[in-house]
Amino acid sequence: MKAFLIFAAVVAAVSANECYKDVLSACRNGNTLSKQQGLLSTCDSKYGAIDAVEGELQRFTNSLLYKSFDFLILSTHYGNYLKNRPGFEKLFRGLSDGLWEDTINSIKYITSRGGEMSFSNIDTVNDVSNDAATLELYELHSLGKALDIEKKMAEKAFDIHKAASGHKTDHHDPEVAHHLEEKFMSKQRNIIRDLAGYTKDLSQIMDTPDVSLGLYLFDEYLQKVVD
Repeated sequence: MKAFLIFAAVVAAVSANECYKDVLSACRNGNTLSKQQGLLSTCDSKYGAIDAVEGELQRFTNSLLYKSFDFLILSTHYGNYLKNRPGFEKLFRGLSDGLWEDTINSIKYITSRGGEMSFSNIDTVNDVSNDAATLELYELHSLGKALDIEKKMAEKAFDIHKAASGHKTDHHDPEVAHHLEEKFMSKQRNIIRDLAGYTKDLSQIMDTPDVSLGLYLFDEYLQKVVD
């Protein structure tokens, strides 16, 4: 056991001095450092297992972006003169803005850990399959769609959290897990709870004799309770 701990300490010490060794090597070549930036490749802000989870973070970020667009389409659908549901418009606009903000925060986090954002790293089947026509839904259907989207995003965050919290050295990165918990998971719980409540309430309204009046009053309710 002691031998293993000593070996681990030596490996950590060697890896911790990579940037220093690159600087020494660059300086010994006699040229200015500005002409030898490739020799300082280890002098970045990467640490932990960010390389192992960077691809997953990129896909998650792109999912946030595309689902933000989906909610924006839903908001526009309910904001036109035919539907005229300002409460639903406000709800979906808020969900769109929330995911847009999450997208920006996720990009900032990836770059703060020394990574790069790739907008081509996407889950094509799940993220870009929807068009405007498929999102022109009735009120209850749109709430169900929104609930599914938010749950899916939560599950994707859980998958990354699980990978970053694993016992494998090449994936273990508690800082990534903490970021997801603090910036995404806690508020996602409340969003899912609210959408589930709206869906249940509206489903009960749809069983009343005067559905049109019920929908109108529910839309009025959304205008008041949605931030």
